[in-house]
Amino acid sequence: MGMRKLYKDIPETPGVYIMKNKYGEILYIGKAVHLKRRVSSYFTRPHDTRIQRMVSEIANIETKETDSALEALILESALIKKYQPPFNVQEKDDKSFLYVAITADEFPRVLLIRGKDMQHSEKIYHYTAGPFVSASSIREALRIMRKIFPWNDHVPSEIGKKKACFNYQIRLCPGTCVGDISKKEYKKTIKNIVLFFQGKKEKIIKNLEREMTVDSKKMEFEKAEKIKRQLFALQHINDIALISDNSFKIQNSKFETPAKRIEGYDISNISGTNSVGVMVVFSAKGGQVRYEPEKNEYRKFNIKTVEGPDDTGMLREVIERRFHNNWRYPDLILVDGGTGQVNAVEGVLKKMNIHIPVIGMAKGAERKRTDIIGKKPSWVSHETLVRVRDEAHRFAVTFHRKVRKKHMFL
Repeated sequence: MGMRKLYKDIPETPGVYIMKNKYGEILYIGKAVHLKRRVSSYFTRPHDTRIQRMVSEIANIETKETDSALEALILESALIKKYQPPFNVQEKDDKSFLYVAITADEFPRVLLIRGKDMQHSEKIYHYTAGPFVSASSIREALRIMRKIFPWNDHVPSEIGKKKACFNYQIRLCPGTCVGDISKKEYKKTIKNIVLFFQGKKEKIIKNLEREMTVDSKKMEFEKAEKIKRQLFALQHINDIALISDNSFKIQNSKFETPAKRIEGYDISNISGTNSVGVMVVFSAKGGQVRYEPEKNEYRKFNIKTVEGPDDTGMLREVIERRFHNNWRYPDLILVDGGTGQVNAVEGVLKKMNIHIPVIGMAKGAERKRTDIIGKKPSWVSHETLVRVRDEAHRFAVTFHRKVRKKHMFL
């Protein structure tokens, strides 16, 4: 049976695995959506010399099951911080990894910060969690959590400014911008977020159940219904895409080259009426040169918050809405437009702490050429970018015609 005995009884659930040597010392801690599949891959797939050496030292593997991949991500971070395993070299002494930080403001914000910015953090932040190795995983985790516990992202000077923000309209802001939530109520939200990062989900559930009972007795049914939705979400966290078992940095990337993904965006309207935006996706599997459209991943957006002829504002809305969904991140964003459009997209990404290159394609002097705004990655050709831009334009115009036609007959 050999090495198979090490993983044959491992559960097929989300969780964390702890690899130990014959002396009981921890070698490596990792997370997985499917523990058995992930752990077995160390013994059944080829790896580089470093990982082979680690595998040769493994004498025992312990697992800790979790209800979701989101909780596995948080538990992994806490255990790595506690035990500092030698083969988790990415987590040690590296100031570039992300931490979740809750500010000490009157209405605290939940932020992602780099390790290099953690000095004197006790003066600025009420609570910190991390480090988190995978930036994409912790961002996905926060997106899921914010849907359950909407939090404030306004600086103190913006609190109660009497204008509803975009996040408030899509239920990700609790209404601090318009004074729609008290400090006492908001404090409960922050407490629950901290408890979640401490691995105390069951305590959150008990607290919410008690609150729901009290609200029901007071006949405050709207509050009770809100808590009921939170409880359901906590017990049915939809995070299948949160942690891919191929996303671990310890794995030898030579054996799996993910497809590069380009997302193209365009806006279509007539003098600001019936405004729409679209997203098209092109990808090329590992080793391929030609990029092809992934039409099942195209998306359409009816503009909701911008009135009048403001293409840049409309693009900003589309990008905000796109990155509040749990869709795979692109390797490049292409917009049909110039510096203004590129700056608008980069502004949204910066605010959300997302690092993706953005380029624009604008008609040059006398519209006889196409100018690239921004730095074109070496892995994509000018011809491919033109194809993505043209497809986004075609898709936007087609969608706009349908919307306009529909409104003509209303």
